[in-house]
Amino acid sequence: MNIKANTNDNTSGKRTIDPHSGTPLHLQIRDIIRHEALYDGLVDETGKMPTEHVLIKRFGVSRVTVRNALQSLVEEGLLVRERGRGTFLKTNQAEHWVGQLMGFTETIEEAGFAPGARIIGKGMTNKLSEQVKTSLNLRAAWELKRLRLADGKPIAIEHAYFPPEIGLELETRDLTSIAMYKVLEEELAIPLKEAKQMISAVNASEEEAKQLGVAAGDALLYIERVTYSHQLQSVEYLTAVYRPDYFQYMVQLSRKRPYGGG
Repeated sequence: MNIKANTNDNTSGKRTIDPHSGTPLHLQIRDIIRHEALYDGLVDETGKMPTEHVLIKRFGVSRVTVRNALQSLVEEGLLVRERGRGTFLKTNQAEHWVGQLMGFTETIEEAGFAPGARIIGKGMTNKLSEQVKTSLNLRAAWELKRLRLADGKPIAIEHAYFPPEIGLELETRDLTSIAMYKVLEEELAIPLKEAKQMISAVNASEEEAKQLGVAAGDALLYIERVTYSHQLQSVEYLTAVYRPDYFQYMVQLSRKRPYGGG
């Protein structure tokens, strides 16, 4: 790397919306569809999405609500509508990118900036989305939300959740300058193995725009990541938005086999 709705599991194991959440239903459905389209086999082998009728029946909402959720994902560039055929992932399957697992502090330092942070919120909470609960296999977690800085300039907002035993250790550190992954590995003896990360685009909310110094509705880079220890235990669930003028991903691609002329 260079310089989302509360849900409830039902008996079928599928994520469902929470009508009592303060998050609008179409945004909850948007986040569920985004995650399942990329990770949980929501689309078929051709990349086609379920029909609106199927989604209406699943979530128990109006056609307008489902259409608003799908339209948000079309505007993000994740989905594309094809007249007479249906709605598809922009590509038939998500590309698998391989890269180095680095935290914000390591990334910013490597780019030649001075990293920093302002704490927005921290502490134990049991008000977790089902996505966080499922990813960490927990009902309560220690959360940390920070405005991330490069040379003192706000460029990202990170919202992370950790198992309580890790969070209580982190609570004693300086969270404005901590190199999170180095602390996990070198001080807490939790060697990290890998992470699963989804990259997308979102439009800045008014609050995000105010914090990052951009206009409401401007495009931001969105990251959703689950980090695993060497024992493949999930140790962090992270969502973040970044200013795209500071962050970009460079991916090296290669052919599996050369063109054989027929």
